[in-house]
This record gives sequence, C-alpha cells and structure tokens, in this order.
Amino acid sequence: MAEELKQVADLIAANTIFCTKEVLTSDEAAKYMGVSKSYLYKLTMKQQIPHYKPMGKMCYFNRTELEKWLQSNRVSTSTEISQQAQVYCMKKGGLQ
Repeated sequence: MAEELKQVADLIAANTIFCTKEVLTSDEAAKYMGVSKSYLYKLTMKQQIPHYKPMGKMCYFNRTELEKWLQSNRVSTSTEISQQAQVYCMKKGGLQ
C-alpha cells in the first residue's frame, strides 16, 4: 500500500513539473504535443517549428511557443464562415 502511494505521488510530481516547465527536451516536447519524436525532428529539420540549439546538437523547445504554434492556422467553423459571408454580402449590398 505504501509503495503504491509513493508511485502515485511520484507520478503527480512528474506531471506537475512537466506542466509547469518552460523549456522542454525533444522527448518532452513530442509527448506534450502528442506526436512521435521522429515527426518532431522532421518539423525541426524543415524549420517549421520554433526550437533552440544552444550547443549546436541538442534541441530544446519553449512550451509557450509550442502552444502558439499548435494553435496557429485555426480552421473556422461552418457557423463562423456563414456569419462572415452574411456580413460580406451585407457590406457589398450597401455599396451598390
């Protein structure tokens, strides 16, 4: 019972550090993003994702920058597109 509690406590501590840590390793970044490490390396090689190489070899990632990158290129909902179309048509109708 005590061993199980220690394992749970260790898991909670690890997750807390993972969620509050600003600079992530490649392993942590891939896990955080929910992608494979090879896909993360592909993104870094193509310079499609912000990353840092302070010693020229090891890759590090800023968690906030990863969140911004993950939330880029938002796709509008069909309702939002309909609303934008209505506004556009109303403006066009008023100009004629």
